[in-house]
Amino acid sequence: MFDIVSEETYQDGQIIIKEGTTGDWVYVILSGKVEISKTVGAKKFFIELLKPEEVFGELAFLGGITRTATARAIGETTVGVIDRAFLDQQFNKLPSEFRAILVAVVQRFKKMIDRSQGFSARKEIRVLQTLSLKYKDKKSFVNAYTGNLSSGGLFIRTENPLKQGEHFLFKLQLPGLPDPMRIKCEVAWSRKKAEKMDDSPAGMGVTFLEMSKKDNQMLKQYLKDVAKDEEKDRSEKKS
Repeated sequence: MFDIVSEETYQDGQIIIKEGTTGDWVYVILSGKVEISKTVGAKKFFIELLKPEEVFGELAFLGGITRTATARAIGETTVGVIDRAFLDQQFNKLPSEFRAILVAVVQRFKKMIDRSQGFSARKEIRVLQTLSLKYKDKKSFVNAYTGNLSSGGLFIRTENPLKQGEHFLFKLQLPGLPDPMRIKCEVAWSRKKAEKMDDSPAGMGVTFLEMSKKDNQMLKQYLKDVAKDEEKDRSEKKS
């Protein structure tokens, strides 16, 4: 469908395009996924998750503007760089009036984004939801999250998951710790009960965005302790 001059492979989390930078290459996803997000003030807002055969980076090409959003690889992702000569050729085939309209639309869209960004930075219009989970003992915690929790995120079982891209405050009370951890999170993916294709439970995959250094260290240590306990239990069962 496109003339591709080169292929680039990115690992999970790597930035392909950074918001605010220059460049007008247009990309098509060959494999993997790409998260499109925008930063308003000091906060990151999820926009869209792109899949194979979808194109991104086109606004900078059409309007000659800086990048309006950040594109980040989700999992190992390969993208194709579309031949610039091919794009220029196809674009120049359009009537000059229509080319002018496309450029005007992109420029107006850029101004709209800049103004809304300035407004959002001054006034937060979304109320951060709060979700709390508390465990009385380590066994109940292990049963719920073994294999699904890391220092970067976790899976939460719930019949009413939040929407993908939603931000919320997560209060996680781990067994043996006096105070709950306060973690700002983003819903990476969501699965409702009606959408289940197999025996997978309804719920949502959550990415940790912000937590204190102390809580991060405590969580990592807790996970190490859980792993040691599990290894000890397996050894005792074998013997």
